[in-house]
Order: sequence, then C-alpha cells, then structure tokens
Amino acid sequence: MVIGSVVDWLSYILILKIIQFPEMSYQRIISLVPSLTQLVLDLGLDNRLVGRTRFCIHPEELVKEIPIIGGTKNPNIEKILSLKPDYIIANHEENRKEDVQELQTHTEVNITEIDTINDAINAICELGGDLGLASSAQKLVDKIMVLLSQSPKYPSLKTAYFIWKDPWMVAADGTYIDSVMKHYDLENIFSDQQRYPQISLDDLEDQNPELILLSSEPFPFKQKHIEEIREVCPDSKIELINGEWFSWYGSGMLEAFEKLNFWRAELDKNI
Repeated sequence: MVIGSVVDWLSYILILKIIQFPEMSYQRIISLVPSLTQLVLDLGLDNRLVGRTRFCIHPEELVKEIPIIGGTKNPNIEKILSLKPDYIIANHEENRKEDVQELQTHTEVNITEIDTINDAINAICELGGDLGLASSAQKLVDKIMVLLSQSPKYPSLKTAYFIWKDPWMVAADGTYIDSVMKHYDLENIFSDQQRYPQISLDDLEDQNPELILLSSEPFPFKQKHIEEIREVCPDSKIELINGEWFSWYGSGMLEAFEKLNFWRAELDKNI
C-alpha cells in the first residue's frame, strides 16, 4: 500500500515554500502535461492558464477556453513564446527533452518526474507551493490519502497491463501505472523489465497471467482485442479498463482512486 508517513514531510515542504517564497505568484502559466493541466484548473487558476496541449481535455468545461499550443511531443514553440509565459509545466516522460531545453532558455520550466504515487503527491505539493496555493494543494493531498487508505490488502493477482498494439506494449517497472498496480495488489508480470517494453503474445502466454488489462489509452483497445488475446490466454480474466484511472495523476487521482477502490473490491469477488 502506498500510504503512510508521506504527509508529515509533504507538509514540511509546503511550509518551506511559504516561508521562502511568500510573494511567488506566476501569472502566465502554460501546461504541457494533461494531468497537470487538470490540476491547475481544479486549483482555480483558469484565469492564469494561457496555454495547453490538445491532449489536455479535463475539466472539459474549463479547458475548452484555453488556447492550444500543439501536442505533448510536438508543441509549437513559437506560439508558446508569443503567449509570454512566466511558468511552464513539463514532464520528463510526456515531453521531448529538446523542446523543454529550448523553452528553458526563455522562461522557467518545472520538469516534473512522476513515476510513483508518492511522486504524484509530491508534484501536487510542489506546484501548489509554486503557484501560491499551498493550502489548497494540501487539502487535495489529504483527500487522496484518505482514498488510498480505504483500499484494503487483497490477494495478489498476476497481471499484465497493455498500453499499445502493433507492436504489443505493456507497462512495466518504473512507471506510474506500475505503482498504482502495486497499490491495488496487482503483481506486474513484466516487472523485470523497464518502462514500456515491447512484448509478443508468446511472452504473455509464457507468463500465464491471472488478469490482463487492456487500457483505453493511449491505444483504444476494444472487445475484438480481448478475443485476440483470449486465443493465447484462455484461462486469464481479460478486461477493458479506463486508462485514466491508472495513468492520470494530479487532481484526477481523486476520481481514479474512488473508482479503483470499487473496481478492485468487485474484482476480488469475481476473480
């Protein structure tokens, strides 16, 4: 379970930010990270968010009013600079190094690294402190911690989590997805590999998983893909799963963990 003693040191970080940077308040923010765009808007900063990617889709009623500056992997640098940002939110996995380095020569860029649930919680606190909303960020973290604490220990299930087809790719060790899997006692059968390895269906068959999850994103798996995989793993339970539950951090963790708590309890009853 990924709960426990992170709250005290996270509170300490927030206090330090308030003491050291009491006047810090960025006015022209651009987010290149969909999950963190949602966080910025849920913290009430729609009047300060001046740009976002086309993949930033939540919350829908607010994000549609924010100008699009390209994609996560191909942002329009010229358009970004024309918006005169004083703070850009990026991520080491979502964004290309060369784009981030170019933007760093013009303005402040916060390059987040979020590979675990604890990393995600830390990022909420850091962004909240930077943007002058430390108290709101802490309240959000408190709610997330409550949801995490509400998930009991379950019997472990040998699990594969697919993110792509042609080639087949899975989430492995060192990813936020893997961290969420661990919290819900889903033993990643590809934990001996790093990040998002390419595998074959023969590899999957050899691992003999009890559960196979086909994510809704980035590849939109459908029922026909369940039938394809069932040919090699007829005894495995195979499910289509909402990828946002496992891969969107920030304020999206509230809905994700609420849904996952219910889903995991039902899975335990029916496996």
